[in-house]
Amino acid sequence: MADKKRVLTTSWGHPVDDNQNSVTAGPRGPTLLSDSHLIDKLASFDRERIPERVVHAKGAGAHGYFEVTHDVTKYCKAKFLNKIGKRTPVFARFSTVGGEKGSADTERDPRGFALKFYTEEGNWDMTGNNTPIFFIRDAIKFADFIHTQKRDPQTNLKCANMFWDFLGNVPESCHQVTYLFGPRGVPDGYRHMNGYGSHTFKWVNAKGEDFFVKFHFKIEGGCKNLKADVATRLAGEDPDYATRDLFNHIASGKEVVWNFQVQVMPAEVGEKYKWDIYDVTKVWPHSDWPLIPVGRLVLNRNPTNYFAEVEQSAFSPAHLVPGIEASNDKMLQGRLFSYNDTHRHRVGANFMQIPINCPYMARVANYQRDGPASVGGNFGSEPNYEPNTVEGTPKQDPETRKKPYEVKGTAARHPYTHPNSDFEQPGALFRRVFSDEDKKDTLSNLAGHMKKITRKEIAERQCGNFYKCDPEYGAKLAQALGVAVHGAKL
Repeated sequence: MADKKRVLTTSWGHPVDDNQNSVTAGPRGPTLLSDSHLIDKLASFDRERIPERVVHAKGAGAHGYFEVTHDVTKYCKAKFLNKIGKRTPVFARFSTVGGEKGSADTERDPRGFALKFYTEEGNWDMTGNNTPIFFIRDAIKFADFIHTQKRDPQTNLKCANMFWDFLGNVPESCHQVTYLFGPRGVPDGYRHMNGYGSHTFKWVNAKGEDFFVKFHFKIEGGCKNLKADVATRLAGEDPDYATRDLFNHIASGKEVVWNFQVQVMPAEVGEKYKWDIYDVTKVWPHSDWPLIPVGRLVLNRNPTNYFAEVEQSAFSPAHLVPGIEASNDKMLQGRLFSYNDTHRHRVGANFMQIPINCPYMARVANYQRDGPASVGGNFGSEPNYEPNTVEGTPKQDPETRKKPYEVKGTAARHPYTHPNSDFEQPGALFRRVFSDEDKKDTLSNLAGHMKKITRKEIAERQCGNFYKCDPEYGAKLAQALGVAVHGAKL
């Protein structure tokens, strides 16, 4: 029998006071590197699989370009956006998230939507998903969340109890769960889905003015999705359905096109806006912040070698260019560390020298040397230290510095205190956006998965969360599962 008095600890045995909130500079400030518990969790999590990616293990990729179609220089000084008609080479990788490398492309799972822009100022990686939101808002919860999508440590089987036990105790997940089990939960391949940056980023213009932004990539022709029964059938008949569809489409000489659009919010408005702009479980209503067109993303060339170009590709939200900066979004702050850390573990210390990752449109010049698989000449006879007085060696460029911003507050594990409701937006999605058929399918999809739960209290807790989103939502699901929900009329 488990000891109910056991205390959660770090990997070196130190008791953990709070496992739900990262250490930040004040409730709204950035995450601090001094949060050794957060770093311990992320660094350990990044090394759990060899050599398969811990998340986004199975994917497909393609080459193409991005072309600017509208002038957005009043918002952003990034050089690849500075002229209408300008083209930038791009590599894209799409993926499922929770499944292993041999899993089916049509499983109900978010889809990774990662883009590498090879700009003259270095690579910009847009590491998003096909959903505008995510399950959690703090990176300290990420490893635990992904564990619930993997296999039970005793049985090595997928476990509905694990999945729903976690989600039921993290009600901020209701929005993403509703989206995932709704009509867009299983895209009809990678070329029929939208892509989103999901997080809030900052754009800075040449005058030093900054704006909060959300990135949207809208597929031309609109999204197409699979019904649950079709997705299940394809999982057995053709588990590589999405990979095959993308490759064959491009191999036939056709293109896949997305329109890149952004929502832009003046920085001075951000802290006062009714929704928490740093909370990745929330969207910005388009009625308040309409989409602004930027350009076209076109994929038109398949990889020559899957391993070299797709498997070895490594994306990171920390790979930004002047004019694009991170916000204080807690999930984003954790990803800034975690992605490059896991790449160094999975691909190697010099993963950026691999051709698919190399920022070949810019010239890399630094004092980082050696390590396994250093194949770029290791900078020859140039010095490996700075500052130095050697003529012709790289020097810092103050003009490219990020815009300073004020940080203040008590360094602590601040619980989430924003007055936003975690239930309002998913309730509106179910009630106002979903058609009657969408609602029926969503409830059927949820009931089909949740019937695998063997602990009744887990199902009741989750139905209770959905009831808070919308009474019809929670009550009908509880009825389908044969469980009671406090306050619901069954």
